[in-house]
Amino acid sequence: MRCAAIFATTVRRARDLGNDTGPRKSNEGWWEWHPTKTALEYLWRTGDLAIVRHEGFQKVYDLTGRVIPADHFQHEVSRADFIDWACSSALQRLGFATPSEIAAFWELVGLDEVKDWCVRESAGNALIKVEVENADDSTRAAVARPDIAEALAAAPQAPSRLWVLSPFDPLIRDRARTERLFGFRYRIEVFVPEAKREYGYYVFPLMEGDRLVGRIDMKHFRKDGELRVVGLWWEPGVRRSTGRREKLEAELDRIRAFTGAERVTFSGTINA
Repeated sequence: MRCAAIFATTVRRARDLGNDTGPRKSNEGWWEWHPTKTALEYLWRTGDLAIVRHEGFQKVYDLTGRVIPADHFQHEVSRADFIDWACSSALQRLGFATPSEIAAFWELVGLDEVKDWCVRESAGNALIKVEVENADDSTRAAVARPDIAEALAAAPQAPSRLWVLSPFDPLIRDRARTERLFGFRYRIEVFVPEAKREYGYYVFPLMEGDRLVGRIDMKHFRKDGELRVVGLWWEPGVRRSTGRREKLEAELDRIRAFTGAERVTFSGTINA
């Protein structure tokens, strides 16, 4: 009732409701929530509130009934149908996967439920077993749809250009899978104390063709008009060729234009 009263006339951010303006404790980081923010997140995760939009990094909340149409709450889905959707949609996006990778994709169903689903789908010839070659030449058993060979043959060749990937790119969201398939160990170190970071605060993977070839730490310094590269590390065995450097410069110029920076500069740890 109180929640409905607070949101009766307008959508809200945590800062609109007070109690978030007092001094922080000395051991608090910027990611730690005040009581108001904690309450809003609880109400969102339990369904009383929904997120309308984001304003910068701030969520804007409203009553769920004003955001999500009522018919979405009236439709009931059986557990079996839900498991089938979760597993099928995960495998569709992964192409091939182990049961644990399927379970981890949405984190909505248990591993035992996924294993049972794989058995049922295999019995109906909707799944086949495959052996996946890893970066270290070992193999790992997985499952795939029967048309996996045709799908791989029809896939376009990876472009030879160099890309900066988001830390949240679907290709690398499963860090263990990424390391196994590409031999590329990646961790985002935003929440790691500076003294314990292996690379940097916000490091982006670099992809060239179908290889993960390095990583880069960069930041847009708006006042200076600079997209500043403060760290660049190529993977072992990746040659620092002129052509690869030109690809990197082209990609950085694209990002410079996107961010509105005037120029790209290099400083700090540059393993070029």
